[in-house]
Amino acid sequence: MAVRLRLAHFGKKHAPFYRVVAIDSRKMRDGEYLDNLGTYNPANDEYIQFHVERIEEWISKGAIPSDSVKKLYKRFKKNIQEKAVKSTAKVVKPVKVEENIEVEAVEVSSAKKAEKEAAVVASVEAEEETTKA
Repeated sequence: MAVRLRLAHFGKKHAPFYRVVAIDSRKMRDGEYLDNLGTYNPANDEYIQFHVERIEEWISKGAIPSDSVKKLYKRFKKNIQEKAVKSTAKVVKPVKVEENIEVEAVEVSSAKKAEKEAAVVASVEAEEETTKA
């Protein structure tokens, strides 16, 4: 049995909608299929579902993708890679800040840290004195 990965047409005449299916090559276009591998809407050029793992599994078993499915598969993988690159790339905008303000903020925060540390040390010493007495 020769298995092909091809598009099965669903939808109306002027509003096409396709399923990517694994099907026996001798069956008609919209006939009974072996596995539903995804759905594609060409009007909006969007992939509703696209199961890349299952497509790769069928290809590894010897299924032959049609030209349309090859094109959709390559475009889908390319879009995923572009999205991954965009999400990892960070855009850093330079912020103009006066140096004096930064220095004062650092001095204040370090003063607050010193006060907190002194309070902690004092409380620990007070606890030690009460336990000794």
